[in-house]
Amino acid sequence: MILGMPYFTFFHVAISLAGIVSGVVVLAGLLSSRPLPGWTATFLVTTALTSITGFGFPFAALLPSHKVGILSLIVLAVASFARYFGHVAGAWRWIYVVGAVAALYFNCFVLVVQLFKHIDSLHALAPTQTERPFQLTQLIVLVLFLAAGIRAVRRFRPAAASSRV
Repeated sequence: MILGMPYFTFFHVAISLAGIVSGVVVLAGLLSSRPLPGWTATFLVTTALTSITGFGFPFAALLPSHKVGILSLIVLAVASFARYFGHVAGAWRWIYVVGAVAALYFNCFVLVVQLFKHIDSLHALAPTQTERPFQLTQLIVLVLFLAAGIRAVRRFRPAAASSRV
């Protein structure tokens, strides 16, 4: 056990947090029209690993977390194709941006779920995660990501950024 968590859980949480941190850096790059290839690769890989390892926990039925994981893997596959095979040219630019922002949102959505589940003071506010504090938090996260995604689609122009260098 590490920090009171089984090794697999610790590994899953660590890569999830690495995916979120690297995703925030990638989002900042999108907003400033910087491709950040190393951070992007880290984000895409750790976010995919987060979804994949989520299926390693015991379960008897398909849970909402598995559905988010499946959706995230689909979005990541499309975003990765747009980035590495479409070279973010033409329509692949906005497809990549939308996919990357959506994948980061899914990670943050699950983070909010886990925070409300495992932090006592948050759990007390929304023990079933159907209460208003949980719903408002998730709504705020969604609105922030929608705004950031729209702005990133408008601003991310990697060809223009590379011609300024």
